[in-house]
Amino acid sequence: MTKNIRVRFAPSPTGPLHIGGVRTALFNYLFAKKHNGTFILRIEDTDQNRYVPGAEEYIKNAFEWCKIPYDEGPDKDGGYGPYRQSERKHLYKQYADQLIENGSAYYAFDTPDELDHHRKNHEANGKTFIYNWHNREKLNNSLSLSEKEIQKKIESGDSFVIRFKSPKDEILHLQDEIRGDIKIDTNILDDKILFKSDGMPTYHLANIVDDHLMKITDVIRGEEWLPSLALHVLLYRALGWDVPRFSHLPLILKPVGKGKLSKRDGDKMGFPVFPLQWIDPKNNEISSGYKEDGYLPEAVINMLAFLGWNPGTEQELFSLDELIQEFDLARVNKSGAKFDPEKTKWFQQQHLHKLDNEVLSLQFNKLLDQNNITTSLDTKHIVNLIKERATFVNDLWDLGQFFFISPSQYDTKAVKKAWKEDTPDLMHELTRILNDIADFSADNVSTITKGWITGKEIGFGKIMMPLRIALIGSLQGPDLFEVASILGKKETIKRIENTIEKL
Repeated sequence: MTKNIRVRFAPSPTGPLHIGGVRTALFNYLFAKKHNGTFILRIEDTDQNRYVPGAEEYIKNAFEWCKIPYDEGPDKDGGYGPYRQSERKHLYKQYADQLIENGSAYYAFDTPDELDHHRKNHEANGKTFIYNWHNREKLNNSLSLSEKEIQKKIESGDSFVIRFKSPKDEILHLQDEIRGDIKIDTNILDDKILFKSDGMPTYHLANIVDDHLMKITDVIRGEEWLPSLALHVLLYRALGWDVPRFSHLPLILKPVGKGKLSKRDGDKMGFPVFPLQWIDPKNNEISSGYKEDGYLPEAVINMLAFLGWNPGTEQELFSLDELIQEFDLARVNKSGAKFDPEKTKWFQQQHLHKLDNEVLSLQFNKLLDQNNITTSLDTKHIVNLIKERATFVNDLWDLGQFFFISPSQYDTKAVKKAWKEDTPDLMHELTRILNDIADFSADNVSTITKGWITGKEIGFGKIMMPLRIALIGSLQGPDLFEVASILGKKETIKRIENTIEKL
């Protein structure tokens, strides 16, 4: 592997960052860190017509929440800035001129009306108009005009673009780290515009120049850029520069049906497709985000890593450090990865369970504050008992509120199943047993209660089910003796007596 690995993620600030973009950024980050390299954020904002206020800040905030920090970027100069293309526009013209000088590009003066005329003429004859070797020497450009005519047009201020001169009759062998050898017949390529009439470069030229000047060694990007690979490699060749290694990641596909995952799929099926909530500045439309929906960044990152990559083992749960250690482009798939909302919830549930109880209890205490609960109970212990059934932090309140609020209603089906004619007498007897216990620890309460049940020669269900209804209000919940121990002797007996009275 080349020394000084440098990779970049280069989004356009045209709206919120899709999770497909986050996945691309993540793979760049993992690759860089695996090889002790540098991960760069570059903002490609040359298309000012599509620029959306707040989008760049959103991208930075998304990286911060996902815990995939960039080493260089708009606010972290590593000596290769500026990191916004709009602040680099003075750099590109010289390279466009260089391509014209060495015969790899040319001026094109064709007006929109002229190009439209050619397109319609081709359509009328059942053909598709492509601006390339086929017809470029017959069109209004510097290949068909004399030096004098070209100079006159430029001096008189005629509008022009600079087009790349794609080679004719050549088979390109392009190498992709994920897809292997790709063959392209240059005769099918069109002569892309490199420099626009407004004096700004197109994506293709700016992208290549920036990657070269920023010494990018590996370009890891989405599959949608695969059709541009031939042009980009030809541009490197025409400028006499070393070509970086290219890797094109598979698409993230819809959960059902065909095609690329979109915001519409998320809206329809009720899951986010953005890392953070986004409020559209044009219409104030709100798009949900994983953060606001209660997902942990660790879970989202773990889920995204498995969209197109696998470690080659049965292991599915990874920390970011483990992902860095295991990541290998050789294990990235060529085919698209189907997004699974339920699997995403599974990752969330597993990472929530792995959270330290100290951290989780702090979150749980916030939920108690929101519900106006003040308590002296051990919330760390409570969280440890109830978290196995939780998917999100907010679930902890529903799962554990019975610790703080005595049941006032009881699950009807549970009562029908568990509360029999002799239950009140048994429960009264149980309260007397519990009242005599000095050490109300879970283990001791369990030992004495079970000993009493065994001594009476009755089924455990006759006691345990009604006791669970009394303490919790249903037949669901954590270990009953742990619950009794946390509630304490007085509250446990009080709840049993309340239940006898009500039922």
